[in-house]
Amino acid sequence: RMINLAELTPYILCSICKGYFIDATTITECLHTFCKSCIVRHFYYSNRCPKCNIVVHQTQPLYNIRLDRQLQDIVYKLVVNLEEKEKKQMHDFYKERGLEVPKPAVPQPVPVSRGRPRKVLGSVFRIPPELDISILLEFIGANEGTGNFKPLEKKFVRVSGEATIGHVEKFLRRKMDLDPACQVDIICGDHLLEHYQTLREIRQAIGESAVQDGLLVLHYGLVVSPLTL
Repeated sequence: RMINLAELTPYILCSICKGYFIDATTITECLHTFCKSCIVRHFYYSNRCPKCNIVVHQTQPLYNIRLDRQLQDIVYKLVVNLEEKEKKQMHDFYKERGLEVPKPAVPQPVPVSRGRPRKVLGSVFRIPPELDISILLEFIGANEGTGNFKPLEKKFVRVSGEATIGHVEKFLRRKMDLDPACQVDIICGDHLLEHYQTLREIRQAIGESAVQDGLLVLHYGLVVSPLTL
């Protein structure tokens, strides 16, 4: 029998952007699917599934998502001209900026001992090896007079071990729109940290007491420095 597209629409819509799946990408932990760009953008701020709220991964949720090419093929077959429109938009986007239009990735067959070669799809996103330290930034409060500041949306950060506490402070100031008069104190365990200390040095010096579930835990507080007359 003929099936109306409206009957299938709830199953091929991204719950984030409310549009049809583009580069359908599934979370391996709960099997919920979204557009690739939508879920990658969401994981920049959160490590939970936007649909069921399950923790996808404590530090790197992007490790646990996979492209669902079969579902994307189904969407393109069901929605007339969707694939052509998407390809044209991507082509125009790169051409307007003088960039080379990327070629679609083709999964490479992996030889196996028996039967036909099978295609193995890797993770959608790979973390560069130089980003070897994961940190958790926990807010411990602010004294009176610090004024209004924007809460830190992303408290899980992965950076190079060569990054210093000075870099962490700059990150906090930019993300929270802090006033220059506001002093940022960063603490690990019972130690008030100095600007020149690197994250790798701190982890080695303080040891496992500074680590929680593989994360280097840093606490930060905001203080208004007294005016010097």
